[in-house]
Amino acid sequence: MAESELSGTLRLAGPIVLAELGWMAMGNVDVMMVGRVSGEAIAAVSLGTTIFYTVAICASGMLLGMDTLVSQAFGAKDRERARHSLVQGLWISLLLVPSVIGIVEVSEPFLAKFGVNPLVLRGGLPYLRVLNWSTPPLLLYFCLRRYLQAAGVVRPVMWVLLTANLVNLTGNWILVFGRFGLPALGAVGSGWATFVSRLYMAAALVVILRRIDPGILRETDWRPDLSGIRALAKLGFPAAGQIGVEYGVFTVATLLVGRLNALSLAAHQLALSTVYTTYMLPLGLSSAAAVRVGQALGRGDARSASRSGWAAVGVGAAAMSAAAVILLTVPRSIARLFTPELGVIAGAATLLRIAAFFQLFDGLQVVTTGALRGAGDTRTPMLCHFAGYWLIGLPVGVWLCFGRNWGAPGLWTGLSLALILIGSVLTLLWRRAALSFALLK
Repeated sequence: MAESELSGTLRLAGPIVLAELGWMAMGNVDVMMVGRVSGEAIAAVSLGTTIFYTVAICASGMLLGMDTLVSQAFGAKDRERARHSLVQGLWISLLLVPSVIGIVEVSEPFLAKFGVNPLVLRGGLPYLRVLNWSTPPLLLYFCLRRYLQAAGVVRPVMWVLLTANLVNLTGNWILVFGRFGLPALGAVGSGWATFVSRLYMAAALVVILRRIDPGILRETDWRPDLSGIRALAKLGFPAAGQIGVEYGVFTVATLLVGRLNALSLAAHQLALSTVYTTYMLPLGLSSAAAVRVGQALGRGDARSASRSGWAAVGVGAAAMSAAAVILLTVPRSIARLFTPELGVIAGAATLLRIAAFFQLFDGLQVVTTGALRGAGDTRTPMLCHFAGYWLIGLPVGVWLCFGRNWGAPGLWTGLSLALILIGSVLTLLWRRAALSFALLK
């Protein structure tokens, strides 16, 4: 039975992991393309991406309650309840669009006051404004993807992400460097390529949804239901808070590095792009764990819920241990994939060596967060992330960066400490939850 849970988790997680890697590859392509322009262009993309994603991904956390409600509905073979959660998720997405756009816009004046380097702001703000236009299709994509994954439809999502990379790569090649008689737009061109790829992703998931459920348009009540919205929000608020806490601390770290110089910020962005790529492995497993645990609990099989969660945790730990070895042994080779600038390569290599020490714990924290979400617990991870990042990791990092003059490596050391603590605590808390499942009949 344990082997069955492992194989079932891997079958679901495999396409999700590839989809997450496809999502991350889009950002890496942006960095690699503008990296051929200048270090300042990399820094501009770093600033704009960090600000936008902190707001947009935090908002998308409001939809993570769909992992719990939709997966448990499909586990109970209640399609109507699953469709109802989808509709309420779409309404939440619609309400979030003006909020995200507005927050991103009002953040611009504060960046200069925060002390971000003027050279970085000159390229970063136009790029950020272009990204803001992609908010509606991005939130639609997030909502549809959560529904499809919770339903166990993962391969089509994977193919959409992989083909979206071709759209993004082509758009970057044309717009960043100026092909076919078009002007070379640099970082702004990369932003427009991202916008087009997100339109494609949202449209493709709409087509997939209609194919797997042909009757959804005519058989579904598309009116908002306040009780359904409240049920999603009850789960979504803590999940969004957890994401906001996590992304927020990296946003602050990016802004703090931006106070140093453009070279440090470029190195920071390359290192972030790399660890976000390794993070996609356990993130896909986290989504699979949420679905498998939720579906098992929906059909009343608590023991399978426990085994599915542990299977995902084990695979995530193994994958991130391998990633740690790679980051520790070949950091310069990784950095060279992004840029030929020697100063940026040296700075990024130092940060990647530090990142190697938190890879295992990063994997543990994200997979256990997903497993707990499948069980309906989104509050505990939020509290753990807040305490670990904001009360311990960031203060230590700021002290090392500015008080001890370690620079960016000081900030990364503090964040590494935070992840080690968060991963350890959440693993213990999942163990307690899994033991309670095992006692249920």
